[in-house]
Amino acid sequence: MVMTPSKDGRNEDTERAARKELHNLRHEGAELGGALSAMAKRTATHFAGDKENDPIELWGKRIGRSLSLIGFVALAIYLYVTYVK
Repeated sequence: MVMTPSKDGRNEDTERAARKELHNLRHEGAELGGALSAMAKRTATHFAGDKENDPIELWGKRIGRSLSLIGFVALAIYLYVTYVK
């Protein structure tokens, strides 16, 4: 596919912008594997609650987030059994 440049250079500008966007996507880890690993890492640090200095607060967040995850899974199973089956 050959792009013929127009008089105002719009095709060149469009191609330059597209190449820049592709370059940004490659280097930001927006590939499927990179995105999934980044999401898994953020989820793990979220549930670990590592940013707290107070140990009581740290364990409170860990317990609360774990219980919320268990509640979400239980609710999803309940809704599946009740309305899908």
